[in-house]
Amino acid sequence: MSIAARPLRAHQRTLAALVTAIARGEANEVTDILAAVTPGGGKSLLPVIAAARLFAAGCVDRVVWVVPRDSLRLQAEEAFADPLWRASLDHSLSVRSAENEPDPSRGLAGYVTTYQAVTAAPALHLAELRRHRTLLVVDEVHHLPVPNGYSASHDAEGEEAAAWSRAMLPLLQSSALRLLLSGTLERADGRRILGLPYVPAAATHTPQIDLDAPGWAAIGYSRAQALAERSVLPVTFGALDGEASWLEGGRAAGQARVGPHRLGGSVRLTTRPALFTALRTGFARDLLHEAFTATRRLRARRRSERGLNPGEVARGLGKLLVVAPDQANARRYLAMVQGWMPAAQAERDARLATSSERDAHETLAAFRLRSEPAVLVTVAMAYEGLDAPEVAVVAALTHIRSRPWLEQMIARATRVDPHAGSYADQQALVFHPDDSLFARFRAELESEQGLAARPRTTRRISAVTPERIVWSDENPRAIIPLESNALGLRYAMLRPRPVSQDRAEAITAPCAVLSCLSPEQAPSLTERTLRQRLTAAIAAQVIEDEANLRAPRSGNLAHRYNAVLKRVPGKARGAMTLAELEAALSWLERNRLCDHLHLLDGDARYAWSHRKRQGAWLPIRSRSRA
Repeated sequence: MSIAARPLRAHQRTLAALVTAIARGEANEVTDILAAVTPGGGKSLLPVIAAARLFAAGCVDRVVWVVPRDSLRLQAEEAFADPLWRASLDHSLSVRSAENEPDPSRGLAGYVTTYQAVTAAPALHLAELRRHRTLLVVDEVHHLPVPNGYSASHDAEGEEAAAWSRAMLPLLQSSALRLLLSGTLERADGRRILGLPYVPAAATHTPQIDLDAPGWAAIGYSRAQALAERSVLPVTFGALDGEASWLEGGRAAGQARVGPHRLGGSVRLTTRPALFTALRTGFARDLLHEAFTATRRLRARRRSERGLNPGEVARGLGKLLVVAPDQANARRYLAMVQGWMPAAQAERDARLATSSERDAHETLAAFRLRSEPAVLVTVAMAYEGLDAPEVAVVAALTHIRSRPWLEQMIARATRVDPHAGSYADQQALVFHPDDSLFARFRAELESEQGLAARPRTTRRISAVTPERIVWSDENPRAIIPLESNALGLRYAMLRPRPVSQDRAEAITAPCAVLSCLSPEQAPSLTERTLRQRLTAAIAAQVIEDEANLRAPRSGNLAHRYNAVLKRVPGKARGAMTLAELEAALSWLERNRLCDHLHLLDGDARYAWSHRKRQGAWLPIRSRSRA
């Protein structure tokens, strides 16, 4: 596919023009760029555009990209490694996924880290920024509230966000240029966002972002613009109504049966407990089955159109993302989905990604880049920033009803899939409970999101805000879910509809299978591959030398050989750059580690090996002959 098949979108062209002006000295007053891009609108390319222009002009010599979730670090690396954008933007920059080890850039143009990592070692990252002229990219900046804000939160999540803000503030103050990215310029708790300028306002007015603040430039890309440019897909909602019954008061008090109450009823007081019950009883199974069946029909239709056999692996068939209310129900939903599949297919195609799963990040990567798994069940790990264009159906089995959260969730299905055919043949399908709170969110979404922050309000805990209390039998306000069932399903297309345009060209997603040392591969993956090859090469020499009696069998020979390899370049593998890892692997292919055991002389940990060498030990068979 030619480079022209991936043109820049409106907000990307605007940023390119702005950083070009900065590079030429025509906009030296700009030090902060705010990019408010609708979820799925192509926000991850903006740091690449900015870095390519600014590095070429010598305005910055380092880029540091901070993301809210560990799973987003690899996607940031891939944005810089994409071969088509490298050619289109004429850049050869690479960044690596880093945590809190020394020299996080390792000779590359910069690194990608998380808010959590910065909070754990703020001095390390601050020193990096002060050492270089740095372009600081803050992804999803709405995660950072102003410390000691006007509506401070006292829950654990609020305390964590405040800690992130305190750690990030010195980095914002020390960087040469800042690029702040967000899919939504508001927080669910109503607090102001760190680093953004606000217009002074009376207490009775809603504070607004000051777009004319000195040193600031703002770039917007709304859902309407994205639909007009065919950058995102239109959304069809499948709203499933139902009814639920529960017990109030818990087991310690007198129990009273409540319901059945309709999810879509007009009694607001029953909305939250009805939704809580529905997501944990029969209604959840009914909604999940509707989403599963719709995904199966979509995949069967696309297989038929391509002439594929049942079970044949292919990209672009469509995938299902299930968002659960908690980890216990996520595991229950996964068991339901796997029960609707043959055993072999269930193990391959349906997976779970939650914070308690050890392989969660590998599962997310496979879901993004491979044809299977085709069904992913999660709670919050994949709701924000997950770049998986093959997601065509979302099962929104979540109690959260804040607009930013829901908007990010449905955006997982609105990305254009380059493997699924033309734009006109694709759409996002979101199944959700038909409660009044979700209906209100949909109505708000049809109006364009402005730049005003939400006013400070004190609201009761309800389904419109995340739960801050634990519902249990010990809680006097707790409920015990009894039963629920689905009543009816209706579909609705989210307005505004995209305007008529020529058919959009499909874009090319990153290749799922990359060669070990391909320049298009993310640097952290290449580092991991090289380290694995070094480990395998050392293990091979250990086996060969022990079999040939070229080294003592007692003790841990692999440990000694690893120590030898560390002393040859004078650096541990975990601290080596890509070039140093390649050099170490090349050296290991030409040399035997047993010939360099003298490098351990004087180290008490290897004194036994030294005594063996001093005694000029010989293989056992050779001694017997002597």
